[in-house]
Amino acid sequence: MEAWSQFVQLLFSGLTVGSIYALVALGFVITYSVTGILNLAQGDFAMLGALFCVTLVNDGVPFVLAIGLSIVAVMAIGALFERLAIQPARRSPVAVLIIITIGASFVFRGIALLVWGTNPYALRPFTGHGALEAFGAVIQWQSVWAIILSLASFAALHLFFHRTYIGKAVAACVINPFAARLMGIDIRKMSLGAIAASAGLGALAGIVIAPISGASYDMGMMIGLKAFIAAVVGGLTNAPAAIAGAFLVGLLESFAEGYLSSGYKEAISFGLLLLVLFFMPNGLFAKMTGKRV
Repeated sequence: MEAWSQFVQLLFSGLTVGSIYALVALGFVITYSVTGILNLAQGDFAMLGALFCVTLVNDGVPFVLAIGLSIVAVMAIGALFERLAIQPARRSPVAVLIIITIGASFVFRGIALLVWGTNPYALRPFTGHGALEAFGAVIQWQSVWAIILSLASFAALHLFFHRTYIGKAVAACVINPFAARLMGIDIRKMSLGAIAASAGLGALAGIVIAPISGASYDMGMMIGLKAFIAAVVGGLTNAPAAIAGAFLVGLLESFAEGYLSSGYKEAISFGLLLLVLFFMPNGLFAKMTGKRV
């Protein structure tokens, strides 16, 4: 019975971490699909969202309003990043654009270090400090919220891309940018919207994980790396595949840490990335659907 409860505990732990990776990985997919850019500052949007939310809540702003304002603020930062850094260099080689995103990541972390310092901050859980008992395992309600919000975000994005005019315009830019221009779709606006939306998803991920692991200026680096691995493992242009990859990475890390050693957790993630790049460069789940995004 103890072995079963440990399995359930590790399962929910993996799903919780995987849900955070999934939110950030969705940002990678949206940005890469629309702009062709790997935004390696994606994880820092999670850091900014978490720290903004902590600051607003500590200043007395109602919790739900603080969450909304934090997401909007990070989306605005993402939009400024696209206008000031990405758009002027759109015709540059891909390597230059990637280096720009890496530089932006250092800038975001440096500003966060100056503003919030090195100490981690705590954010209260969404629904109190209670826990749910299932099959002998103790599961935090915040973990349940993480899984629900991850799946709800994917469902909302699916409806947006397949049921709204703007979403279909974005999808057209992904499938054939030249034809989209001929139809009067402004590719620059789609690029702005894609990076702003990915920033919002990153902010939500940071806010969800902050009550579990805390918020600090450097939290975004590892979240971004793991989400990038998840997106590559699943398929960089395929949202359902990226989510599947995120949950796979989260579960592998959780079970490796629980049954082997915490030292194996990072090695398994990066080892999986190398194996996929060597043998299945399009991703393990790239054929889950015939449509991108």
